[in-house]
Amino acid sequence: MKRKGIRIFLAVLILGYLAAAAVPLLAVWSTEGKKPSQNKAQKIGAEGFRLEDADGTILEVSDEEFVRGGIAAEVPPTWEPAALEAQGVALYTYYSRLREQNRESGGEGADFSCDTQNALVYLPEELRKERWGDKFEEYEAVLEKAEKAVRGKTLQKDGELVCTTYFAISSGNTDAGGDIWGGDDACLQPAASPGDIFADGYLSQAEMTVNEVKEALARLCPEEELGNDPDAWMAKLERTGSGTVRSGMVGNTQVTGTELRNAFGLRSANFTFEIEKGKFLFTVRGWGHNVGMSQNGAQYMAQNGADYQEILAWYYPGSELV
Repeated sequence: MKRKGIRIFLAVLILGYLAAAAVPLLAVWSTEGKKPSQNKAQKIGAEGFRLEDADGTILEVSDEEFVRGGIAAEVPPTWEPAALEAQGVALYTYYSRLREQNRESGGEGADFSCDTQNALVYLPEELRKERWGDKFEEYEAVLEKAEKAVRGKTLQKDGELVCTTYFAISSGNTDAGGDIWGGDDACLQPAASPGDIFADGYLSQAEMTVNEVKEALARLCPEEELGNDPDAWMAKLERTGSGTVRSGMVGNTQVTGTELRNAFGLRSANFTFEIEKGKFLFTVRGWGHNVGMSQNGAQYMAQNGADYQEILAWYYPGSELV
């Protein structure tokens, strides 16, 4: 699908989403004729990253290598180039922001932590070779091309790096950052992401015994005396427009949907449940915190002709590519 096709695609997304909830339309997002902002992000660029691995080792990695290894840790190299490029900008912006915050506070250690053996945050070249085997040279060439296409580019608003969070699969719509974590980030607003429903892992189920649920809630709210009626253990579940549990009550204690998700070990906080024969049966939509860019949603957009600029503008409205 060419440029005309992606305009139609985005229009369908907007109309479909507005039918479900009133949200701001995608902001006009262009860098043509603009000069890059002279800000802190640019001043510290190309200095490399300091990462603390899970074993305590401090890794010093160039910006270019970090982006390549970061993309490899997040999404398959077989994905569409635009999806890989969008991932590269998102992760470079997110971790450059952490680097900036660490160094401005006088931090002398690592800028942030990672777990290379489990491909969390960053996958080094030697582990890419180990993972990909005979495909290494082919996949490495893909990563190098994606990294070069977006080298040094970040998303900013008012001269500051944007908090470009991302996750695996949405429930069909993403959530505002404020609904999940509080605050009000102008660039983390709800966005339609209907392509996620086709992703492997979109719908999952989990089963826990009544006793397991009671024990999980007791660990979450140890001051609460839970009775013998499982139907009364969780009440007043409030949801976002996408269906994500924003908050609920465990006894007299208010908890967040994220806390419930973590207590039960679910893939997301967009869950429903029913109680049958002494068991809680959870049905879960999406995978991750549901704020910012859906990685599978980005892949779906790329498959339908979107370039990385359009993907980023869709999931981070109001941001500027610098």
